Amino acid sequence: MPGNRPRWMLHIQAQFWRVLMGIGMMLHKLARPLPPSPSFHRHVDATVSPLKGKFKLHFYVPKDYHKQKKLKGHKRYPCVINFHGGGFTLGTAQDDARWAGVVVEQVGAVVVSVDYRLAPEFPFPTAVEDGADAILYLSRNADELRLDPERFAVSGFSSGGNMSFTVPLCLQGELLDRTPSGTKIQDGRAGSIPQVVLPPSLPTGSANHLAPNYTPNSSRVPLVRQKSRIDRIAMLRQTGTSTLSLVSSYKDGPAVSVATEGSKAEAKIRGIVSFYPSTDYTQTREQRRATCTRADQQLPAVFTELFDDSYLQPPSLDLTHPWLSPGVAPHHMLVALPDDIVLFCCEWDMLLAEGEAFRDRLATDLGKRVHYHCVPGVPHGWDKAPNPLRESPGAREQYTVACKELRRMFELDDDEDGE
Repeated sequence: MPGNRPRWMLHIQAQFWRVLMGIGMMLHKLARPLPPSPSFHRHVDATVSPLKGKFKLHFYVPKDYHKQKKLKGHKRYPCVINFHGGGFTLGTAQDDARWAGVVVEQVGAVVVSVDYRLAPEFPFPTAVEDGADAILYLSRNADELRLDPERFAVSGFSSGGNMSFTVPLCLQGELLDRTPSGTKIQDGRAGSIPQVVLPPSLPTGSANHLAPNYTPNSSRVPLVRQKSRIDRIAMLRQTGTSTLSLVSSYKDGPAVSVATEGSKAEAKIRGIVSFYPSTDYTQTREQRRATCTRADQQLPAVFTELFDDSYLQPPSLDLTHPWLSPGVAPHHMLVALPDDIVLFCCEWDMLLAEGEAFRDRLATDLGKRVHYHCVPGVPHGWDKAPNPLRESPGAREQYTVACKELRRMFELDDDEDGE
């Protein structure tokens, strides 16, 4: 469970480790062959989260992308939306540049890496909500960006691997269809609770001024004193501060289609590629560490405590929330994920046991097509080693395995060149 360190202290610690991690990633990127830099960026307005602001998307594109865009031809590119790691607290969207480069080269897809907002400034579930916003933005602007909305996939590493599952779960909007007591709303449209429930910090009589323009000025407003995992979601619906109630997500064969009410835009998520994800926050760090076969290879407690204290706010947060712990999400929500899932875990990782338990649930209980691989003899995040002399051994090979699965999901012919 998260502790009670002051937010200002968490902020200072996060800034310190962000600088050090940035140095490590700079060394990582010096190894030959050099990873690509983003071709261009887009700033996206946060509409799903009640915490308004902007975040950035980084685009990695095939060599002929700009030529095709200039010619305004008919070619459209598959799109892989990627979420970086760092415990929801550290890291940047360019950390996975090597992965992006391999996908661009071998799949011929556009990779969009999401610079979602980080904790402790933006705790749970802001990262997940930003991820949902990224997919909705790409869907709405697919024509202008030359993307094929019929061929989307999501990928992620560590906490971003968590997001590769929780973002599609968020897009389901399933929690929006229930009252704060958990009762299913029967009128067919989310967002139709008639009364407005004031956050505890607002005085009586403020209801007339609350919707639709009320925006919390602190992440603690919607999270504090929550009685169940869906109270915060109910507040979003009641105040009109989230666009998620306009989104519909439904199973479309092996894929998942995502559409927005009032828009013709629709995206089809064909699959998920997840590298060493966290999947079950109901397991304490002590329980997780006890499952690891190499204690000397575990993430230091200074990191895991910072991550948990920063992201899991408030300390009373329900750790079974589907947007946090996909491994224990309700059966009917997991059924509605894409059928094709590629999962990589690390042999010397405290997250290995929960990853394999999630694999078994997806494959055995839910009948998903799970392509699973445990990378032997490596710790968590092994592919991001800060070695400027050479690439992390085996990383490109594992990325190639994942790219083969992406090509299958996108139904690309074997004789098609990646670019």
